[in-house]
Amino acid sequence: MSIEHAKEKKKNKRKNRLIFRSVILALLLLAVVYALVTNITADKTIYRAGDKAPDFQLTQVNKHNEIEKVRLSDYQGKGVMLNFWGTWCEPCKDEMPYMQALYPEYQEKGVEIIAVSLDATEFVVDKFIEQYELTFPIPHDTKDQVRDLYKIGPIPSTFFISPEGEIVEIVEGALSLERLEEYLKQIQPTES
Repeated sequence: MSIEHAKEKKKNKRKNRLIFRSVILALLLLAVVYALVTNITADKTIYRAGDKAPDFQLTQVNKHNEIEKVRLSDYQGKGVMLNFWGTWCEPCKDEMPYMQALYPEYQEKGVEIIAVSLDATEFVVDKFIEQYELTFPIPHDTKDQVRDLYKIGPIPSTFFISPEGEIVEIVEGALSLERLEEYLKQIQPTES
């Protein structure tokens, strides 16, 4: 191999490395730009106490309430406890009996409990409903549309909504029976 040929080969290797590095750098730059644009244009609405609770519609899992679809706006005029939970969540399991214990009394007082399941399959939710003998509406958020709408992080997360549709309180984590009842009293419609 001649010296000229070896120099040419070395020069081509450097050129190929430079092209490869440039392509990698361009791809990284595109990824950063994409991430920035996506982050800037994403819906960053975080709901707080005092905000109007966003409406949604989901299919209910437990059918004995004779309601197939659960739409938040259908509960206008009632206080609503909107709970996000999953069967795998231990704190969720702890608070479900409290919710069921208070449900009949507060339903009569104009407060509805809606427990949105974030589970992957309806089968596990059905078993959970049977095990805990739950009677309040349990819609299934199979596509995380309501989870994303409400920006749910840790579960359980609960929104207490006034009869006028305004968020009164947001609680992340499990509630004791006493705290749960305090919040239900806050969203109870006043007698006219």
